[in-house]
Amino acid sequence: MKTQVITSKDVHLFYDKFEALKGIDLDFNEHEITALIGPSGCGKSTYLRSLNRMNDLIPSARVTGDIRLRGQDIYAPEQDVVQLRKSVGMVFQQPNPFPFSIYDNVVYGLRLAGVKDRATLDEAVETSLKAAAIWDEIKDKLHDSALSLSGGQQQRVCIARVLAVRPEVILMDEPTSALDPISSTQIENMLLELRDQYTIILVTHNMHQASRISDRTAFFLQGRLVEVDETKKIFLTPKEKETEDYISGRFG
Repeated sequence: MKTQVITSKDVHLFYDKFEALKGIDLDFNEHEITALIGPSGCGKSTYLRSLNRMNDLIPSARVTGDIRLRGQDIYAPEQDVVQLRKSVGMVFQQPNPFPFSIYDNVVYGLRLAGVKDRATLDEAVETSLKAAAIWDEIKDKLHDSALSLSGGQQQRVCIARVLAVRPEVILMDEPTSALDPISSTQIENMLLELRDQYTIILVTHNMHQASRISDRTAFFLQGRLVEVDETKKIFLTPKEKETEDYISGRFG
């Protein structure tokens, strides 16, 4: 029996009167990669951002329904949103390192949490950059600006920054779409390694990426969750015609 880390029931999201998510029921298991696929504007990134309350930053956004992290309602009034985003980290489409050193980027969240011990910070930097498969490339440049790195390296430093605070879940919004094929492959291989320690939820437009690295795939269309299943079944024997049409390239 798989352990569910995040559960969501009947999730609706409105921007003013526009309904962007229409009653999503979707759960995520421990130590699995789940891919969210679908055409642009289908709601997959909006849904992803609802899992760590990033939509709170949009004044017109309103969420209803039930989203829980290990049984705790993440939209409860007493929920500490900073703590939630530490537990449910996020990596964005464009690499977004802060304009300071690689070292200071990686320890940013730890310093925010009040960690000052140098040995603890040093260890977190090495461990996180190794997990993000970039330590060997940059271990002698830790005090150089993170902005001096290539796009693929910047994205892996951003992943290390998320890993340093030891989240339970990593949300990824098209993390390789701005990268070259070699960098994309490096990040895919890294995600397969990280799966043993984390629950990973990945929005991707890249069908091949979803089929290569995800355990389960959820297909979104026009704000609805059309179908979710093991990735092999979604790609080879989808239950819904809309899923089949999208997978086969008839639209999207």
